[in-house]
Amino acid sequence: MHPDIRIGTLVRPDANYIRQIIPHGFESFSITFWQSLGGCDLKKLAAEVRDTIGGRDLKISTVSIFGNPLGGEAIDAETRQGWEACIDHAADFGCDIVSGFTGRVPGLPIDQCLPRFKEVFGPLVKRAQDKGVRIAFENCDMSEGWADGKWNMATIPHVWEMLFNTVPGDNLGLEWEPCHQLVKLLDPMPQIRKYGQRIFHVHGKDATIRWDVIREYGIVSPVPFAFHRTPGFGDSNWTNIISELRLAGFKGCIDIEGWHDPVYRDALEMTGQVHALNHLKQCRGGELVPNPT
Repeated sequence: MHPDIRIGTLVRPDANYIRQIIPHGFESFSITFWQSLGGCDLKKLAAEVRDTIGGRDLKISTVSIFGNPLGGEAIDAETRQGWEACIDHAADFGCDIVSGFTGRVPGLPIDQCLPRFKEVFGPLVKRAQDKGVRIAFENCDMSEGWADGKWNMATIPHVWEMLFNTVPGDNLGLEWEPCHQLVKLLDPMPQIRKYGQRIFHVHGKDATIRWDVIREYGIVSPVPFAFHRTPGFGDSNWTNIISELRLAGFKGCIDIEGWHDPVYRDALEMTGQVHALNHLKQCRGGELVPNPT
């Protein structure tokens, strides 16, 4: 195992699921909730996960909750409470990163959501700072744009700057992946060089861009021009990505975000994920070989 970068996968909050996939060789696990903790006792879950891992050199990379913490619905209040609880209990899992979406104020463009963002995340960033926890926003656009949305603003570098300026803090950064940039026809590589110090966690997800479709139909047509892919099946050169991450000083986990590939899905889901695991380990440099003394 390389000491600077581990390769793992996203998992649901279920110690038994983790137990079943440990033998495949995953080195880290990102525990993920959707919108709400659903009554989950994080302290109990953490104990179950620690018991499952036992004495193995495995790590919980993040505890994540994806929802709209800026919204006014009852479920959005649960998302905010989930952020607080995840921050408070991150140490129980042996991790120091809590990740998710920024949220949005439905019906408003991104710039007009910033006051609400400051109202919600100002205290959360301080809460996290006091507990030695870092907050990482995924760069997923959830098929939204500048003018309206209900999930996430942290999609492109221009907006990252706005967010970091609105709520300053060294513990505020990104849960980055190339997929969401590729499908917007952005080059992800310069982002690593510029924002490497802000990349706290990496989702292992890729994309395939059908340039022949773009040339024939453009990007607004019934013919799909891009697909989310599991690493090893998409367009990204993960050897270059990991090299750039290392040059930027990244030390952390790349966790595979499965359940999106249009080919390696259903009965082939874990086949695709294990292929991605082995592919990323090779792109990381293969087996770690100690230097002579």
